[in-house]
Amino acid sequence: MSESILIRGGTVVTAEGEFRHDVLVIDEKIAAVGPDLEAPAGARVIDAGGSYVMPGGIDPHTHMELPFMGTVASEDFFTGTSAAAAGGTTMCIDFAIPAPQESLLEAYNKWRGWAEKAACDYSFHVAVTWWDDSVREDMITLARDHGVNSFKHFMAYKNAIMCDDETLVNSFKTAKELGALCTLHAENGELVYVLQQDIYEKGITGPEGHPLSRPPEVEGEAANRAIRIAEVLGVPVYLVHTSCIDALEAVTRARLEGQRVFAEVLAQHLVIDDSVYRNPDWNTAAHYVMSPPFRSKEHQDALWRGLQAGMLQTTATDHCCFCTPQKQAGLEDFRKIPNGTGGIEDRMSILWHHGVRTGRLTPSEFVAVTSSNTAKIFNIFPQKGALIAGADADIVIWDPAKTRTISAETHHQNIDFNIYEGMEVTGNAAITLSRGLVVWEDGELKTVRGRGRYVNRPCAAPYWDSQGKRNTLAEPTKVERTLPKPS
Repeated sequence: MSESILIRGGTVVTAEGEFRHDVLVIDEKIAAVGPDLEAPAGARVIDAGGSYVMPGGIDPHTHMELPFMGTVASEDFFTGTSAAAAGGTTMCIDFAIPAPQESLLEAYNKWRGWAEKAACDYSFHVAVTWWDDSVREDMITLARDHGVNSFKHFMAYKNAIMCDDETLVNSFKTAKELGALCTLHAENGELVYVLQQDIYEKGITGPEGHPLSRPPEVEGEAANRAIRIAEVLGVPVYLVHTSCIDALEAVTRARLEGQRVFAEVLAQHLVIDDSVYRNPDWNTAAHYVMSPPFRSKEHQDALWRGLQAGMLQTTATDHCCFCTPQKQAGLEDFRKIPNGTGGIEDRMSILWHHGVRTGRLTPSEFVAVTSSNTAKIFNIFPQKGALIAGADADIVIWDPAKTRTISAETHHQNIDFNIYEGMEVTGNAAITLSRGLVVWEDGELKTVRGRGRYVNRPCAAPYWDSQGKRNTLAEPTKVERTLPKPS
């Protein structure tokens, strides 16, 4: 059980506005939010004067301990969620990714086992990497019994986990029945495969070949295709790591037409451009190899506008760490460099420094795109992403004047490189609470291995009653028509 804490004198910031309120925390929950609250006997009082008090960040896209491209991501669920807490993030939604022909339930249970060491709360998207009737049954079981309301579809990585259109259609139809959300890695895997071969055969073998093999058009085509399939089937979709104008235009067009489309942008895609792949130091350039790749500067400007306009609703990291020796598997062939970068510790600071301090985002918009919107889209609001009585006490006390220089020498992520190396940011987490427990304070991690809790995310429109029986009332009604006889 956590201690009682009164956070006094700060400016409470939510997605709705700013208030000069105190926040009282009792037994892992927020007990009260309001002016001049009294501290219960024995409660700790934290002076938040001059600071903002905000919902803890939620990162909707991470990959801890991911087996990928012949290796395993260096960040585990304890180190990763601890690093998140140091940056003000108190929950992540990771991915259980079955191998081809592996049961979705088996993959989910495997990831649940790995995550038992987590220091902060977590949940899982589950990927659909192949199709038969057993996959459909697993999707039903995961949604009904395990609080999974989102299913991931990789349109890239041919000959591995790539979905073809048949799998997309079948999975989308099942998700619609469940009231679940379809999430998408939008890149045309067939085109990527062909371009990789062509570029390698032209003698381009270094990291600079990676962005050449995955141009913006490849992402734009896949984004538009997935959105149009979803439009025909009437299912909501969520595009992960939107990185370019081409994909943003597909999202914008669909949303303006009234289609239920959501999209995230990675913090790193907002501030890093494709010049990193031309660094003469191979190791440095290789550390930026991720998919989709970093783009030229005009794409960054467009992504900021998309975030400001509400066409991009969430910010994430795609946190997937590989250390230098792991990246060196592709020394002679860029196609073999494990795809992934870190960043879970730095997302909030990057968004504050480059978003709020530049006037691109208000503090309330910052809370929306780093926490509340994710909670709403994935149906865990107001348990998460809110500062109201009854919500989980996931809170960050944010010092808008605190400055630090980002570096692999001082970060808490389990990787020997930082993609923001040397960047000075103003605005950082002073104190982070995870369900009422102080897990970061005055530059010191205080996380507890295994304290993180799995968070159920109910489907938006469950099709089963409390006994697990199918709710046929939610099925579409068949209309009987008398057809005219041919003349």
